[in-house]
Amino acid sequence: MTPDEIQARVLYRDGLILVIDKPPGLPVHAGPKGGETLDQHFDALRFGLPRAPELAHRLDRETSGCLVLGRHRKALARLGKLFASGRVEKTYIAITRGRPREAQGRIDLPLAKRSETRGWWMKVDPENGLPSTTDYRLMGESDGFALLELKPLTGRTHQIRVHLAAIGCPILGERIYDKSPPPPAGPMLHLHAAAVTVPMRENHEPVAVTAAPPPHISATLAALGFSYPPTRAD
Repeated sequence: MTPDEIQARVLYRDGLILVIDKPPGLPVHAGPKGGETLDQHFDALRFGLPRAPELAHRLDRETSGCLVLGRHRKALARLGKLFASGRVEKTYIAITRGRPREAQGRIDLPLAKRSETRGWWMKVDPENGLPSTTDYRLMGESDGFALLELKPLTGRTHQIRVHLAAIGCPILGERIYDKSPPPPAGPMLHLHAAAVTVPMRENHEPVAVTAAPPPHISATLAALGFSYPPTRAD
């Protein structure tokens, strides 16, 4: 990724924060396998400040969309408190195989690590898991697939992915939590951080940002006859 390419992904910028459109397939920071990461390119996002911005939260490697960065230490401290207290509203869309039983509802299933040796992999664990809550709304369904809008009220690792698989409608392209995963050459994960709202300054309007779906999700939406933004449940 060139400096021009990452700068073209800036959706919002002020003196405190940046919101960028994260591409799918690129991890936000280094993992045990190494390779290119998004944060390697943050120096191109200084825009005159002495330090590069830093991550205020994270998205999975496969997930695309709105990613919030803090431009300096005070901003990062403020963002940390906002995310920790649940005051940042995050909205995702996902295309799933199958649909929830109800058109709208709340998934409330505690999550814990599968094991200490499986890294970020998670599981539903009613006894030892941390509270994890996701609100969802059915936006459309076609040919055995569904378009869901999702609002995680907590921020557990892989929360949306585990929750949807647990209720029987795994995300299209899911390779970890789907009990019948597609072959290695199957579709990319269809999970997108479509919007974020950050109340960065007290007594001011919150920063509200949206990101259009990436090409692979847009193509599937079109193939299934879903409009975006959707206007009704089919």
